[in-house]
Amino acid sequence: MHSWPAPQIPELPGRGRPVRVHDSTTGGLVVAAEGPTATLYACGITPYDATHIGHANTYVAFDLLVRAWRDAGQRVTYASNVTDVDDPLLERAAATGVDWRALAADQIALFAEDMTALGVLPPDVWDGVVERIPSVVEAVEEMLAAGAAYRVPVEPGAGGTDPGLGDVYADLSADPAFGSVSRFTRETMARLFAERGGDPARDGKKDPLDPLLWRRERAGEPAWDGGSLGTGRPGWHVECAVIARDALGLPFDVQGGGADLLFPHHEMSTSHDRVLSDGSGPRVHVHAGLVGYAGHKMSKSLGNLVLVSNLRATGVDPMAVRLALLAHHYRDEWEWTDDDLPAAVQRLETWRDAVSGNGGPDATATLDAVRAALATDLDAPGAVAAVDAWAAEALRPGRDTSGDEEGAPGVVSRAVNALLGVRL
Repeated sequence: MHSWPAPQIPELPGRGRPVRVHDSTTGGLVVAAEGPTATLYACGITPYDATHIGHANTYVAFDLLVRAWRDAGQRVTYASNVTDVDDPLLERAAATGVDWRALAADQIALFAEDMTALGVLPPDVWDGVVERIPSVVEAVEEMLAAGAAYRVPVEPGAGGTDPGLGDVYADLSADPAFGSVSRFTRETMARLFAERGGDPARDGKKDPLDPLLWRRERAGEPAWDGGSLGTGRPGWHVECAVIARDALGLPFDVQGGGADLLFPHHEMSTSHDRVLSDGSGPRVHVHAGLVGYAGHKMSKSLGNLVLVSNLRATGVDPMAVRLALLAHHYRDEWEWTDDDLPAAVQRLETWRDAVSGNGGPDATATLDAVRAALATDLDAPGAVAAVDAWAAEALRPGRDTSGDEEGAPGVVSRAVNALLGVRL
């Protein structure tokens, strides 16, 4: 799958600092990637509707991480996916009378347009699930052979021409470390598994939490040749496990996504990677806070969406949208209000005014402050505040300009572009 065009990142003087992030497992700040290389897997979209502000908040957050890593001189490999076959996509296609493939293609293209407009760096590897099905089949067959998966009989009419093969589920008892990512209680796991796409009541499972690896063919659903698994399609968690493993190798540095992916998705996909390797998986788990609107978490099911494409269609500068997101720390839970965008538009105008002259206050401390903020758990509000302070001084009426540096506005403009992704 082809990703979107990469924005040009200006060169900056000096180097950034090692980036520390909040590890969802330990609750502490840890170095995101040790050494000269850095690897990130950020879970991608299910393309059945347009990009909303909550999605944008997540992908801008991991964009900041990639930018900060690169500024620190690390060689970065960033991988992501598109879940281009899944129940929500099939359900939306059926409800709207649109072929699921056409719906997916349309929404993937719109997502890429939104990411391009917001200045988000594209992944180095951007794989759709459909194109990775052979690799998923191979991984599930490997888990079956190792005794880490088992078959569950399907209902009458399911299973295509060979219904006896059954659906395939992971046997979580094969992974002694299961639960170590989220560290949730069994009770919490059971509740979240039921709420977030699991099937704890499925007859024939060894454990209610065991996740689906391969869903056998059902009437009216797309299906692929699964070799010894029979015709069908992959389960959700194993898709990401395989795409991340194949793109980055194991272990890799950071697995990321929205906060609602910690369990079951990241717990399960990490478990699968451990079973498929020598026990390796992502070292650090990083999660972006969920964005609300009108009193509830922004979600497609509730319909309370603020769509990036709609904002762009009304003439809103995408850089103002990005600045509205950067005003909040990526881990915070917050609610989009009517005040967010006007404040961001005003900030963008102020910054552009401040860098429009030939000279300005020395920018050395400002660049250092932006780097320091991003190195401390991607503190975008702290970085924004540093630029605000420089812009306020640059535009202060009556200030003494005798000590201005000719290149200072250019340094600030390039720093804002390279590190915060905001084009001035």
